[in-house]
Amino acid sequence: MIITAEYMALKCVKKPLFQVGLVCLFWLASDLVVKVTKLPVPAGILGLGVVLLLLMTKCMRLDSIKRGTELLLGDMLLFFVPAVLAVLEHQEFLSVLGLKILLVIVLSTLLVMLVTAVVVDCCYRWRTAHVQSSAG
Repeated sequence: MIITAEYMALKCVKKPLFQVGLVCLFWLASDLVVKVTKLPVPAGILGLGVVLLLLMTKCMRLDSIKRGTELLLGDMLLFFVPAVLAVLEHQEFLSVLGLKILLVIVLSTLLVMLVTAVVVDCCYRWRTAHVQSSAG
């Protein structure tokens, strides 16, 4: 078997660490765009929109980021350990101020989950209708 550059590139794209790097690259590029253009949109939202657009237009396949995103989501709890340690060092976060911050965090998390669910549902319905109209 002859190993070509294309074969090596495809093999590399399937590695989760490469895919995590690709996700980070989208975030960094989005962050740069937001800073340069001074858009009033968080870089993560812009990056999510770009990835969604690339997936919908089939410019990028889901396989190219799926394993990396599963790795990030699976280890998400580890990303919160430093935040918990910071709270323990600052006792003022365990008072009324902490409850207010907790309320904001919970509400914003629920809002993000709701918006994400609506977007995914709309995309699913659009894709289902698009596939059915193409087949029929």
